[in-house]
Amino acid sequence: MRIDVFTIFPDVISAYCGTSILGRAAEAGALDVRVHDLRRGADDPRRSVDDSPFGGGAGMVLMAEPLFRCVESVPDLARPLYLLAPGGRRFDQDVAAELAARAGSPAAGFSLLCGRYEGVDQRVADHLVDGELSVGDFVLAGGELAALVVVEAVARLLPEVLGNEDSTLEESFTGDLLEYPQYTRPAEFRGWEVPAVLRSGDHGAVAAWRRTQALLRTAERRPDLIERLVRATALSASDVRSLVEHGYDVPSGTEPE
Repeated sequence: MRIDVFTIFPDVISAYCGTSILGRAAEAGALDVRVHDLRRGADDPRRSVDDSPFGGGAGMVLMAEPLFRCVESVPDLARPLYLLAPGGRRFDQDVAAELAARAGSPAAGFSLLCGRYEGVDQRVADHLVDGELSVGDFVLAGGELAALVVVEAVARLLPEVLGNEDSTLEESFTGDLLEYPQYTRPAEFRGWEVPAVLRSGDHGAVAAWRRTQALLRTAERRPDLIERLVRATALSASDVRSLVEHGYDVPSGTEPE
């Protein structure tokens, strides 16, 4: 998969994408991150890419001309091109999976444009990019960290990127549930013991325990996800029983036929 990233801080993106999972994915040929310096689109000695906003106000705005020039200079740009911005489509695990699925298509890739300062000239959002993505309801100094969130979340879903591909099947937000608690050695630490079921060797009991724990953790921390599962009638009869037995109020009639 090819991902083009446009930023005024190319070293930030390049350094992170060369390490750990992303670095190994690049070495294996599964991921091709191409970083472009937006200042290459500037046409003045200071390589200016920002200016004061029309109408006044605090801060600076990234100009349309250098951004258009930089993006349009890239041959065979991976589309769609997304602007990282607070008002964009909320980026979540479903969107990550949607983008990762492009790896199996003829146009296997997408691009990201990192905003800065007070944002970008609206003509960039209207006429250059294909959409906008937001990683959360908060404001960052720029889109670089948001771009890295998108790149890593998508890359780890690509085939052969993780050492164990089953890792993506049972983690948080897969199936709208938070992941169950994990434990490793030692079996007892400072008086805190690993649940006996995890040491029992009974794979069926372990699977049932993990499912219940995922349901309970999600109901406690993200009840909105449980509500989504209820609306989609995606909870089994045993799921409902587990929640009710532990004191959670689940609307009746949610069991699938």
